[in-house]
Amino acid sequence: MFSPQGPSLRELCVQALSSVERGYDLLAPKFDHTPFRTPDSILEATVQALDGSGPFGRGLDVCCGTGAGLMTLQRLCQDGITGVDFSAGMLEQARAAYPDATFVRADVRALPFAGEFDLAVTFGALGHFLPAERPALFDGVYRALRPGGLFAVPMGVLPPPTSVSHWTLTGFDLVMRVRNAVLRPPFVMYYRTTALPAMESDLTAAGFTVETSPLTSLGKYRDGSPRCWILLARKPHSVDLNPA
Repeated sequence: MFSPQGPSLRELCVQALSSVERGYDLLAPKFDHTPFRTPDSILEATVQALDGSGPFGRGLDVCCGTGAGLMTLQRLCQDGITGVDFSAGMLEQARAAYPDATFVRADVRALPFAGEFDLAVTFGALGHFLPAERPALFDGVYRALRPGGLFAVPMGVLPPPTSVSHWTLTGFDLVMRVRNAVLRPPFVMYYRTTALPAMESDLTAAGFTVETSPLTSLGKYRDGSPRCWILLARKPHSVDLNPA
C-alpha cells in the first residue's frame, strides 16, 4: 500500500493519535506517497465529467491537501485557481507543487469567500466531517460560488457486503469510533458517513440543485453498480425571493 518513500507504521500511529490538523501537518511531506492521495484515475474522470460544463473562470479546491485536485482546476479554469485547507503542512506541499495558485489557510466549515468562484471541487475529504458539520461546509461553498457556479464532488461507493473491502472499511470506521471515544483530541475520518443520498439531501438543503452521474470509466462492481459517482451541485443563477 505504501511506497518506500511513504510514512512508517510508527509515523502513521503518531498521526492517528493526533488531531486531524496536527496529524496532517505531520503526514504532509510523505502524503503523496500514500494510498490516501486521490488517484489520478479519479482526477482524470472528474475532468472528463466536467469538460462539457465549462468553460469556468475561477476555481476553488476545498480541503486541497497537497494539491492533487488542483490539477483538475488547472485544466478546467481560465482565471486562476485557489486551494483552501487548515493544515499548514499540507498547504506548504501544495504551494511547492502549484506556485502560481493562490492558497488560503482556513477552517472550511467557515469559508472566507463570497461570490468569487465559478467551480468548486473536493476530493476524498468529506469523511473528515461529522454529518452535523456538513451543513456549515456546504453553506460556505454555496456562498463562495457565483450565481450559476458548480460544486463537483466525486464519491466512491461503499463496496458490497460480500467483498473484503466492505468489511475492511467497516472495521476501520469501528476502530476510529473506539479511538475517538477514549482519546482526545478526536481524529475524524469515517467512510460510512458519506452515503450518496445523505450528500444529496445536505446539498439540496444548502440551496443547490443536485444531479448525480456515474463515473463509468472507473468501473463497476460485480452487481453492475458503479464504483464511483460524481455529485454536480449547481448554485441557481437567481434566487426567487417571492416563492409561490
